[in-house]
Amino acid sequence: MPETAAAPALPVIYQTTIGAEWVDFNGHLRDGHYMVLFSSAVDALMDLAGLNDAGRKATGHSWFTLEAHVNYLHEVKQGAAVEVRLLVLGLDAKRLHVCMSLHPEGQTEVMAVSEQMLLNVDMAGPRATPFVPAVAAYLQPLAAQHAPLPRPAQVGRVMALPQPK
Repeated sequence: MPETAAAPALPVIYQTTIGAEWVDFNGHLRDGHYMVLFSSAVDALMDLAGLNDAGRKATGHSWFTLEAHVNYLHEVKQGAAVEVRLLVLGLDAKRLHVCMSLHPEGQTEVMAVSEQMLLNVDMAGPRATPFVPAVAAYLQPLAAQHAPLPRPAQVGRVMALPQPK
């Protein structure tokens, strides 16, 4: 997700350093740990939106991931300081469609991209339910700000082998 003078910098929602326990025998981040990074970024986004531990207890709401896709673009090595940036692709009463990109801290290079569909859930059911007003009030301006931004090439892709002719 390139950032240009015309496009605002996307918000950084999560930062970490890649530890030894996350890398494989080649010294690269294990594929499953990319998803752990993006999952941690969703947790951070929930905190920013008001669904931290206290917010979840007060509202009885949480988010479930309905679908997630990860595109691995560049190697991530042990000790790398990385950050996850957020692009809101869509929002309705109960769902949040996001694209998150993994970058070396403070740099524009994109190392991985995750597209996710998140669902707001009332844990008493559990059942899908609209976002509480305070959470919606946080998400709606982000969605509006991000709506005119270009979508990364990885968004909406379908994985398939080419069809024989």
